[in-house]
Amino acid sequence: QVQLVESGGGLVQSGDSLRLSCAASGRTISTTVMSWFRQPPGKEREFVGGISRSGRTTSYADSVKGRFTVSRDNAKNMVYLQMNSLRPEDTAVYYCAAAYYYINSVPNAPNTYNAWGQGTQVTVSQ
Repeated sequence: QVQLVESGGGLVQSGDSLRLSCAASGRTISTTVMSWFRQPPGKEREFVGGISRSGRTTSYADSVKGRFTVSRDNAKNMVYLQMNSLRPEDTAVYYCAAAYYYINSVPNAPNTYNAWGQGTQVTVSQ
C-alpha cells in the first residue's frame, strides 16, 4: 500500500503559479498511475490530471488543459502538479491519488484509485 503526502498549497493571486508535490512511500510509484484530483468548496471531487506509469501518457480535465502540467520522478517517488495562470475557480483542496491496476491509460473516475493523500488547500484570490 502506498502512502501519499501532498505539499505546496497556499494562498495566491489570480494569474500566479504554484507547484504541488506528492511524496510517496511504502511502494514504488513506478508501478502506479498517478493523478491529481480537487474538491472545490461544496462540490464533488473532480479529476484534474494524471500521468501513466512511464510518464509517456498524460491526461487533463478541459478546465486546466494548457495551464496545468503533471509530472513524475519515479527515482524520487515524487509526483508534481505545476499550476500556471491560476484562477479563483481553481480554489479547492487538491489530492494526489494512485491507481494500481492501470499501466498506460489514465482513468479519471475517483473510484478507480486505490490510495489517496490527505490533501492540500489551494486558494486563489481575485
